Amino acid sequence: MGVMEEAKGKLKQAAGDLTDNDALKTEGEAQADKGAEERKETEARAKAQAHEKKAEMHEQKQKLAEEA
Repeated sequence: MGVMEEAKGKLKQAAGDLTDNDALKTEGEAQADKGAEERKETEARAKAQAHEKKAEMHEQKQKLAEEA
């Protein structure tokens, strides 16, 4: 999600540079920054989910040990 937004922003930045269009360049910078933040959020969520799964696995292991 964020990766595509980031890429589109970078393309707009480049187009703004080539055409000497400051508005397009600024828009591209903002879009790229937004995309980068969205990408970071997605990565953080994936990492958190992995930690949750690992914690669940340890909890199940503990329950099995208690039953034994």
